[in-house]
Amino acid sequence: MTPTSTNATPVAIRVEVNGTPYEREVEPRRTLADFLREDLGLKGTHVACEHGFCGNCNVLVDGAALRACLMFAVQADGHSIETVESLAGPGGELDGLQQAFTEHHALQCGFCTPAMLMTATEFLREHPGETDEMAIREAISGVLCRCTGYQQIVDAIQSAARAQQTAHSLNPVGDVT
Repeated sequence: MTPTSTNATPVAIRVEVNGTPYEREVEPRRTLADFLREDLGLKGTHVACEHGFCGNCNVLVDGAALRACLMFAVQADGHSIETVESLAGPGGELDGLQQAFTEHHALQCGFCTPAMLMTATEFLREHPGETDEMAIREAISGVLCRCTGYQQIVDAIQSAARAQQTAHSLNPVGDVT
């Protein structure tokens, strides 16, 4: 965690996190991970190595998976951030990807799960319905999981991708039903 006692003058930032706008003053050296966890109380973003190696702090910034431990909160000024908390529905119901992780036992200890979910969310947005195992493995390769051989995670993402394909075939783009 970044220490909070410095002589740096706080900087005002405006960010949108999970669809909610925030205006806060932050110290210039405060990481985005600490801002999300400590200032906004969004504990789903996990911090492990704090060097960007493990990817366990991945969040989406303007739709792209980025390491929140390597980004300062002031760099997020004016940007839209999505954390794992954004995936569940308003009543706490799991989204399709979260449900697939549950069904395929892709959770293990759960520490990497938020980053895997956010990284997979980006992948499936950019490649809807993509089920190719190698493409999925490449997409999640920046997030280290200490518990699994990744197979259940890949299976879960493939399952979510197949569900996307089915949903698209039932309601193709341009269909107003």
